[in-house]
Amino acid sequence: MHGDGRSEAEALKVVEALKGNRFEARYLRTAAFAAEELLAAIPRAATVGIGGSWTLMQLDIAAKLEERGNTVYCHHKSGLTPEEILAIRRKQLTCDVFLTGTNALTADGRLVNMDATGNRVAAMMFGPKKAIVLAGINKIVPGVHEAMERIRATAAPQNNRRLNRPNPCVASGHCMDCQGPTRLCNITTIIHKKPPASDIHVWIVGEELGY
Repeated sequence: MHGDGRSEAEALKVVEALKGNRFEARYLRTAAFAAEELLAAIPRAATVGIGGSWTLMQLDIAAKLEERGNTVYCHHKSGLTPEEILAIRRKQLTCDVFLTGTNALTADGRLVNMDATGNRVAAMMFGPKKAIVLAGINKIVPGVHEAMERIRATAAPQNNRRLNRPNPCVASGHCMDCQGPTRLCNITTIIHKKPPASDIHVWIVGEELGY
């Protein structure tokens, strides 16, 4: 899908479905505008956690927040020890604002994700005072079945490739349900409705972003 009129109309329908599921939701036409709006929505004094998200990496949000003085908990910086990564992931669970992407977004307003460690989906669902989920228009799928297929055929192979994991989907281009210790697909979550104790915002961007 691309940011044409048909796709925009579809995205706007998903925004309404998300609202019907009690999420705060909005549509933003471009990635550049989405980045500006993220910075405007986050107070300068807020602590910000950033989940493993190629969408946010594409927008360089972590660096922009740090440049203006925010405390940013980002565990995918280079040079961190395993102990430092674990400590940062724990801080993400209690930050003021948690930013992440989503593996798939269904037409009826559900967020479908698969995680290796679980810190991303845990912080998305509960803990931070506010979570903002940024999703490119390419993440929209008809339903949960298509969401799982999108993860198996697109998100999982590309994330494994990006992280240099020696898993078979890198070569095959599709999930092989591997059993090795480097497997990324360990935890699957579906957020059907906004949990009552969480403040989850979903922003759909009218461009292709992330995997």
